[in-house]
Amino acid sequence: MFDSENRTELPLASSAGCSCCSPAGHAQKAPAAVVHSDAAAPSQRTFSVEGLTCGHCVRTVEKAVSALDGVESASVDLVAGGRSGLTVAGSVSDAAVRQAVTSAGYSLAAN
Repeated sequence: MFDSENRTELPLASSAGCSCCSPAGHAQKAPAAVVHSDAAAPSQRTFSVEGLTCGHCVRTVEKAVSALDGVESASVDLVAGGRSGLTVAGSVSDAAVRQAVTSAGYSLAAN
């Protein structure tokens, strides 16, 4: 069975639970700010995303960004309750990435 003495407790982002699943989750997100310039050069860039708290949040952002024309890959390194890293490869503008993240209900953090 499970060894309850060796379990790791993961912190919740808030006492209300996951921000993506709470009733007011998306309405409380801060406005988006771009991390890089709006150049559309083929490359791999990393953005800081705020508001992600669980795997559902990660999949939502990855799916939204991956759907953009020019995106070869999009992956999120989750930091629940903090700034998660979004790595985007391909030739897509930063403005398009910002819009996709915002449309998904999250925001890019300013440096």
